[in-house]
Amino acid sequence: MDMTWIMDRVAIGGGIENAENMAAVAAAGVTHIINMQIEFDDTELAVQHGIKVLNNGVYNDFEPKPPELFQRGVDFGLAALRKRNTKLLIHCTLGMHRAPTMALAILCALGWPLKIARQLIERCRPVVYFCDNYVASVEDFLNHREVCAKVENQTQLSPAA
Repeated sequence: MDMTWIMDRVAIGGGIENAENMAAVAAAGVTHIINMQIEFDDTELAVQHGIKVLNNGVYNDFEPKPPELFQRGVDFGLAALRKRNTKLLIHCTLGMHRAPTMALAILCALGWPLKIARQLIERCRPVVYFCDNYVASVEDFLNHREVCAKVENQTQLSPAA
C-alpha cells in the first residue's frame, strides 16, 4: 500500500481500491480515512476493519476548490485526531495532488504556517506536486475560516437584544 507518514498519526497515500490494500491500511493502525478521489468509494472495504471513511471526492482538474470541500475534511480530520489512539490516512488516486492539499489544510487548521506545512509534506512525500490553484484554494479556505471564527466570536460577545 502506497502510504507516507507525514506525522505520527497522519499519512498521505494513493488509492486503496482492494481488500488486500485496505487490510494493509488497517494493519498500519489507520482508524480514519479521508478519500479525496471521486473515482472510487472506500467505504465498503473499510467497514470490516472498523475504519471510518469520509468520502470527500473531487476531480483532479487543477481548478480552484470551494471552502466547503476543505471544511468537511478538516472537521472530520480534526475530530479523528482529537481522539486517542487514532490514525488518519488522507488519500486520492496517486497521493500527489488532492490528498496532499487536504493534508495541507488540516495541518494549517492545527496551527501550522502554510509554508512550513507545505515543506513538511513535500519533504516526507517527494512525489507531491502542489498545484497553484489548489494552494490558493487552501488559502481561501483558511481566510474564510478565520472570518467565520471572528463573526462567531463577535456574535457571542454581543449583548442580548
